[in-house]
This record gives sequence, C-alpha cells and structure tokens, in this order.
Amino acid sequence: MKHLEAKKMWDNRFNSEDFLFGTEANTFLQEMAPKYLKENARILCIADGEGRNSTWLAQQNHQVDAFDFSDIAIEKAKKFASSKNVEVNYVVSDCESINWEAGDYDAIIAIFIQFSNPKERSRLFKDMLLALKPGGVLILQGYTPKQLEYKTGGPSQIENLYTERVIKSLLKNTKIEVLKSYEAELSEGKAHSGKSALIGVVAIKKPVSIWQFALSAIMMPMFS
Repeated sequence: MKHLEAKKMWDNRFNSEDFLFGTEANTFLQEMAPKYLKENARILCIADGEGRNSTWLAQQNHQVDAFDFSDIAIEKAKKFASSKNVEVNYVVSDCESINWEAGDYDAIIAIFIQFSNPKERSRLFKDMLLALKPGGVLILQGYTPKQLEYKTGGPSQIENLYTERVIKSLLKNTKIEVLKSYEAELSEGKAHSGKSALIGVVAIKKPVSIWQFALSAIMMPMFS
C-alpha cells in the first residue's frame, strides 16, 4: 500500500468518536514498564495512534514523545492526554520522516507497528536502536503468523508478522530480556478484540565497550 493510500485508510479508521484500539494502555506494556523503565525516563512511542500508550506512560511520570502519521489520530491523542491532565509531545510523522537522533531515548515503545515489509522493518529496527541510549530499553509487542488463523487484528500479510527468529535477527546487538510467543484474549478496542497469537519483546541496547570507544576515537580523524 502506497503512503498516501495508507494515510487515507488510517485517517478513515481513526475518524470516529470511539477509540479504535481503546483507551487502556496495552497490557504487555503495563506489565513490562514497571520492571524495565527507570524513573522519569525519556520515552518515544512509535505509531502511537490515539495516544493510549503515551498517555499512560505520561501518567507514570515519564517524559514522552510520540508520533503517528495520521493527523486525526494525533488530534485525538492530544485531547485524550489533556483529559488525563498530562503532557505528551505529539508529532505528525511517519517512521521514515521522523528525526532519529542517536542516543536520545531511555526507552522506545513499539506496540503493534507491523505495517512494514521486511526491508522497511529492518531499517526501522536499526533506527529504533540508534535512537536508544546505551542501556536503553525497547518494549515491543506484535502478532505471530498464527494470528492469520484468528483474524482478530493485525496485518494480513504474513511477511509483516513476527517470529522469535525474526526478532533475534533484528536485535542481534541487544540483550534480549524477554522474548515470548503466546496466545491471549485481547480487548483493546474494536480493532484488537478476541483470541490472538502474540509475541512480546523486551531488549536492552548494549553499552559501547571501551574497545569500541577507543577504536571509534582512533578512526574519527580519518573521516573528518
């Protein structure tokens, strides 16, 4: 699906008084955040939709940036955060246009972002890891290929779905703390409802070793 077609589709889906994915934060995120996020963390929420996850994180006293490429979703997210008396820095953008600053974030939240083909996905994961500080945390949830049997949410293209093998290949330079495939009942708005085949991931970006730092310092003048 081309970019403009995808944007129009998501604008149409979000153009309702109801919240497409509900107003409660994702269950896996709620379980993992207290265990792995430091206090007052600087966090980026990717493709955050109507703001359920970013708003919840702000309620936990984190500093939250979030983006989505649907203008309608972002407007709803702003109003939702305001209704909960929290501040979130919302931006209308897609994953290719957002400014991925190296080492900006303590955590990145990627909940059901399976809109990318394998080539785009590889680039997205590299960008997410780039934006994490050393020791920063990636919390991700998605669907596995078995989800195609349930048809209770998620993409219909099998190549967009995650397996543990795919996740391991994308996160080679991290310490994977949690990697589990499981089935559960989802109740996250009308778009994610019913028995679902899920994968949950928590990965920590490895600190740069003293040898890597020394090598980069030696090589730097060669390219200056």
